[in-house]
Amino acid sequence: MTEAFLHYLWHHQMLGTGLTTTDGQPVVVHRPGELNRDAGPDFFNARVSIGGVEWAGNIEIHLRSSDWKQHHHSSDKAYNSIILHVVYEHDSRIVMENGKEPVTLELKPFIHPSLVANYDALMTPADPQTIPCAKRLPAVPPFIIHSYLDRLTIERIEAKSEVVRRLLNESRGNWEQTCYWLMAHYFGGKVNALPFELLAKATDPRFLARWKDNPRRIEAVLMGQAGFLEGYFEDDYPRQLQADYEALRTGASLSPIGNYLWRFFRIRPSAFPTIRISQFANLLSTTTSLFPTLLEMTDVKAMERFFNCQAADYWDTHYHFDQVTERKSVKRVGRMQADTLIINAWIPLLFVYGEIRGQQRYKEQAINLLQQLPAENNNIIRRFAPVGLIPENAAQSQALIQLYNNYCSCRRCLDCHIGHNIIKQKSS
Repeated sequence: MTEAFLHYLWHHQMLGTGLTTTDGQPVVVHRPGELNRDAGPDFFNARVSIGGVEWAGNIEIHLRSSDWKQHHHSSDKAYNSIILHVVYEHDSRIVMENGKEPVTLELKPFIHPSLVANYDALMTPADPQTIPCAKRLPAVPPFIIHSYLDRLTIERIEAKSEVVRRLLNESRGNWEQTCYWLMAHYFGGKVNALPFELLAKATDPRFLARWKDNPRRIEAVLMGQAGFLEGYFEDDYPRQLQADYEALRTGASLSPIGNYLWRFFRIRPSAFPTIRISQFANLLSTTTSLFPTLLEMTDVKAMERFFNCQAADYWDTHYHFDQVTERKSVKRVGRMQADTLIINAWIPLLFVYGEIRGQQRYKEQAINLLQQLPAENNNIIRRFAPVGLIPENAAQSQALIQLYNNYCSCRRCLDCHIGHNIIKQKSS
């Protein structure tokens, strides 16, 4: 038994009939109140009839009555206003700060044992590697699961929107700058997201736009700003980039970030920052404005083609300057990486744009793009396969990722609509 479970039962009124206080007065709950997640009583603005008299006020919930003393409520005036003290077990007489004894409702006799058993099963599954409700999920009606996944898709986008809002605030509402920073952030992948973002912030996109159609010149600026053009090189290509950068930095007051920020360890060579920077330079050479260009695209295939840029030919045989590889391979942004950029960068940006501008069509367009994209395949998605939850598109796979990361893995079954349905259904 946990206090969170008592909150859940009280909030959803999943209690037996014939509620009575510890002194025998009948209790009728008209409104459980609003859950308070801050300091003070647990539920505000409840309406309860006690002994035939209707009361409006606050509710405090504890596992045991004695918790009132342990939580120091006896000296807190904020708790003088409670109309009912709800406990799982009444084990002690307590008083409020004003010296009065609160009316107490003991829930233990009114909670069906199956509720506790089902909650226990969700909190302590037989196999901790599976999702908590794996054995009980087949009993949940499909329409409940799918409608909840639709909500989780939006929740996932809104969670990703935090990065968008941070960058938009830093750019003072400049959508083009925000888009440029955001794309750079996700071009870096999980490991190099921060240095790539710092690189973008250290290099004005308007400066780079001067060399549209000249990816080598853009690459020279970005490589130099990344700190990769310092020292002596043997190959002609890095020497050309170095010369270009030195010629440009004098008049533009360019200042590189520290190359110690970049990480190469435990990254696939094709995702090395040197390769990603060259690919990013190629992308920027195709347009002078990322944001309006992407805004015009409503088809995923067109967006995948747009992001299908490749590193300079030099990188076909290199991962580092002056280090030739044995195998030659074109370093092109593949479909999976392009889809990752669309999912993580563009869709949240488009969603926020529609929200701030008050234009629902852009928010709907963001959802539509997710539905056009193929479902992701990773460890989280594969956890749901044994219970029959196989996503058909990226909107559903993003929902499952949100479900697992924010509910399943941290046992927030009480906040999950699927978990709620399981508990409610089994208690009937």
